[in-house]
Amino acid sequence: MLDYELLKKLCTADGISGNEDEVRNIIISEITPFADSVTVDNSGNVIVFKKGKKTPDKKLLISAHMDEVGFIVTYINPDGTLKFETVGGINDSAVFAKSLKIGKSKLRGVVSSKPVHLLKADEKKKCPSVGSLCVDIGAKDKEEAEKYVSPGDMMTFDSPYENKNGRVISKAIDDRFGCLVLIEMIKSELEYDMYFSFTVQEEIGLRGARTAAFSISPDCAIVVEATTASDVPFAENEKRVCLVGSGAVISFMDRATIYDKEYYKLAMDCAEKLGVKAQTKTMIAGGNDAGAIHSSRGGVRTLAVSVPCRYIHSSDSLAVAEDMEAVYAVVRATAKRILEI
Repeated sequence: MLDYELLKKLCTADGISGNEDEVRNIIISEITPFADSVTVDNSGNVIVFKKGKKTPDKKLLISAHMDEVGFIVTYINPDGTLKFETVGGINDSAVFAKSLKIGKSKLRGVVSSKPVHLLKADEKKKCPSVGSLCVDIGAKDKEEAEKYVSPGDMMTFDSPYENKNGRVISKAIDDRFGCLVLIEMIKSELEYDMYFSFTVQEEIGLRGARTAAFSISPDCAIVVEATTASDVPFAENEKRVCLVGSGAVISFMDRATIYDKEYYKLAMDCAEKLGVKAQTKTMIAGGNDAGAIHSSRGGVRTLAVSVPCRYIHSSDSLAVAEDMEAVYAVVRATAKRILEI
């Protein structure tokens, strides 16, 4: 069984793109006793080599990203409230009235906007844009706010982690779950030598994966991710994309990658032989670090295996342990098969 206490530790750590230090420190602390080599590159990626029982004739990279979506302080208003921008793809509707943690001190603030009694009739029907919002930290003026906050400070959702009956609700399941899978593999005994990368800045353009893949120069790769499950009352048929509780998501294509067809079939076959659930995405949507990895250097044969996750890129996403265990099983089995063929 996966270490869900470690997942809690990873998810509740704060690390928007470019500010992954807290997450990186947890990962390095966990893996150092078990890895043969751990380095941090100039981008901030954690690059790991783990020796297995055998040395394969090709180099496999397994990758997950450390960063989460969030916000950054851009300006302090004269009244002490904060202007901000999103870091990564966050819908405006997921921002209003949310509690945030700000900077290294994790100062709490709340996203506010024009009071309801001042809204015009047409404004009441619209979701306020991020540009019209501010964060209130309770400061009386700019001078007081500047004692605690500076432009460039990161802000993350301030939401609790909960795991009841195998249902996990938390911020940053994307992609701290992927990080957990890599950590568990590094801690385990492997049949073959493997490389691992915990990457930075996926949410703003796959930047860390680009440099990590260039440095490692793998022949093949598996990206471990969380992906959008839209199995909610408002969606039907293919619009549901993938389903929570229906197992590991093995993609054949998204907006950034057309995945290796042989590896796709191999992963599905591994799931069947293991007796675990697997599914694919029913819409061509989204993207992940595979978009940078598969096109690195002379090309990398790439597969993505993801956990289905509702309300992704929000303060509270939802995934289930059954799917998480399925992803871990499929990734381990498929990695071994890839290195055998």
